[in-house]
Amino acid sequence: MRKVLLPSLIILATSLLVIRIFYLQIVDDTLKLKSENNAIKKKYEYPERGYIYDRKGKLLVANQASYDIMVIPREVKNTDTLEFCQLLNITKEDFIKKIEKAKIYSPRLPSVFLSQLNKSEFAAFQEKIRKYEGFYFQKRSLRDYEVNFGANIFGFITQVNEKLVAKNPYYNSGDLIGRQGVEESYEDLLRGIKGIKYIQKDKYNREIGSYKDGKYDTIAVQGEDINLTIDAELQKYGEELMINKRGGIVAIEPRTGEILALVTAPSYDPGILVGRQRSKNYTTLYRDSIAKPLYDRGLLAEYPPGSPFKILTGLVGLQEGVVNENTTYSCYGGFSYGRGRFQKCHCKIFGPVKLHNGIFRSCNAYFSNVYLQTIGKYAKPAYAVDVWSNHIKSFGLGQFMGYDLPTGKKGNVPNSKTYKKVYPNGGWRGTTIISNAIGQGEVLMTPIQLANMMATVANEGYYYTPHIIKKIEGHKIDKKFTTKHVTTIDKKYYKPMISGLFDVYNQGTAFGLRVEGIDICGKTGTAENFAKINGVRTKLEDHSIFVAFAPKDNPKIAIAILVENGGYGAAIAGPIASLMIEKYLRQKITRVDLEKKILTTSLQSRYAKLGGLSEAIKLQLRISDSLLKKKKIIPSVKVKIDSTKENKQAI
Repeated sequence: MRKVLLPSLIILATSLLVIRIFYLQIVDDTLKLKSENNAIKKKYEYPERGYIYDRKGKLLVANQASYDIMVIPREVKNTDTLEFCQLLNITKEDFIKKIEKAKIYSPRLPSVFLSQLNKSEFAAFQEKIRKYEGFYFQKRSLRDYEVNFGANIFGFITQVNEKLVAKNPYYNSGDLIGRQGVEESYEDLLRGIKGIKYIQKDKYNREIGSYKDGKYDTIAVQGEDINLTIDAELQKYGEELMINKRGGIVAIEPRTGEILALVTAPSYDPGILVGRQRSKNYTTLYRDSIAKPLYDRGLLAEYPPGSPFKILTGLVGLQEGVVNENTTYSCYGGFSYGRGRFQKCHCKIFGPVKLHNGIFRSCNAYFSNVYLQTIGKYAKPAYAVDVWSNHIKSFGLGQFMGYDLPTGKKGNVPNSKTYKKVYPNGGWRGTTIISNAIGQGEVLMTPIQLANMMATVANEGYYYTPHIIKKIEGHKIDKKFTTKHVTTIDKKYYKPMISGLFDVYNQGTAFGLRVEGIDICGKTGTAENFAKINGVRTKLEDHSIFVAFAPKDNPKIAIAILVENGGYGAAIAGPIASLMIEKYLRQKITRVDLEKKILTTSLQSRYAKLGGLSEAIKLQLRISDSLLKKKKIIPSVKVKIDSTKENKQAI
């Protein structure tokens, strides 16, 4: 048996090997595409990227034709360098540098020599391209922005780097890829599928026709169109209101989690990152360390939430049973705690405070008492702060939210581990961390987290993960965006809180921001702001914060506004909230007094304390002036720029 088994295995293995070789060489000749690589040239056909629309079907981003000059270094012969450089408006040094770079990538494979020529530049070169061996053109499509806003939402298109080419076989040198925003998040859908044509070459390296009559050729498939949840008009209006300011606006539809507006300021026209000036413009934006126009403050900036956090302090106190809506504390200009410590309060109640007037008057003393009762409920502060922390985190705070944009920050919700690091020897208690009660201390939130918090309150205890994709033709939206997240706070506790938020507008800190006919629930906020100037920790103008939702019944929009160095919450952030809400619900503005105030308000003098005027800010000043002229508004404060000293003066 053993004598038969070994020869049988050898015969079987040999037979299988012969069959495989026969199949590869006779039946399946696709390997010839590799073995005959020198005689076959690949030509890629690049598809158009998918179009981008807003929630109402308005076209935001389309495409325009562009041309890249490609080079195969080893095929470059007898080139009239002077004429070539004149045609493309480059120097001889640039020519040599680009050829050397192409050789490093591959002497025999094509790479981009000069990218993104427009039609007129290409036309001049096309007439003489046959004179330049080793060069050919590749048609591509670039983005064509139909709007001059939303840059942080869209992202931009750029060339792939060598690291990605080595990692991902889909991309070749010179290919384009989406970076930041939805261009990056939905790159696989938007990019489409490249087509390939195999061209046969003769022994003289001349193209003689399609390889195998096009048997292996494929056609390009256009990218998928997508609809965003963004309301284009609301987004545009939000960016106009934030000119000459820094900060973010995030608006969410509570019942779905759809992002209606995502504003960061300062921003830029997305069109400047298209074409041959893209690299230069991007470098200018990237190096702007003063205004940071590429920094999406709506998603990345972590701030102390200030008084809006009192909403959660109150809800946790109700859930833990340490207070009810009738529990009363006293406020006489502040809150005394610890050994002679005093926390100021500007609510001006000077007497008994309950949950209702504590919210609409924004009483520090009331919510500090509630917080101390919550922490004091349990024997050990470490356990108590973990209970509190878990309640807060159930609102999606202190963690990445899972939205469909490629950037973000977690914010911070402290727990017992936080304070064990700060106080390794123990000894801390509720009074030690009392600042958490009013949104200071170690608590940090991003504007999108603030907006989601208000959407959760509007829904009386649940939220959907915020997202920016509304529809992709032929595809289903990720089900994580339709999954309900329920907080640890019982629904019954939201109604008294909402009642207090409603009276913020009716008799509280936002009384002057009412919009007739719209029931708005909101909360003002002011967060302390410090910065190091010349190495010294310096107190600057507070950040202005406002959160709101409307209408009170069946809410359709929840919003958070944070304006850096904006001062009191009702001064700048509050009016912006009222204007954005009315714009979305009515598509018009009746509070023209608030609109004029915000459009003519510039905070550049406050920002100038941190540095000179950046290029992005100079651009915003010009845009602001143009916008005011268009709306026929005379600025109450004019801005003068001294170009030599980069100094701003109010006249």
